[in-house]
Amino acid sequence: MKQNIIIYTDGGARGNPGPAGIGCAIFSAENLAKPIATHKKYIGKTTNNQAEYKAVVLGLEQAKKMGAYEVEVRLDSELVCNQITGKFKLKNSDFQESFIRIWNLRQGFKKCVFKYVPREKNKLADKLVNEAIDSKLALS
Repeated sequence: MKQNIIIYTDGGARGNPGPAGIGCAIFSAENLAKPIATHKKYIGKTTNNQAEYKAVVLGLEQAKKMGAYEVEVRLDSELVCNQITGKFKLKNSDFQESFIRIWNLRQGFKKCVFKYVPREKNKLADKLVNEAIDSKLALS
């Protein structure tokens, strides 16, 4: 079955740079009430924007594994969203590797769009980020 999904992604660092985590919540486009999958990961010390990029990569990789057909990625970083969509130039070379990975991943879907959402509409992905960071810091 060809699946259309919506992915909420978030990345964050405590300090900039600092301990960072990424998270994504994947929903069927037909049902935004309950995610069909969630993922979170501690990624070490990095910046907020680098974490945002890595979160998009994580979301797209998971969508690919699930056999998604059409994908809409929603993220609360206006800067990263505008860079991915080409509205802003990518000036920071630190983001190039993730940008290229996103570009390549998006080619594997019939449709792949990116939308900015306000932070209050991205609470689950934000929660996953904090859980990833908290779980690592609790072990330290």
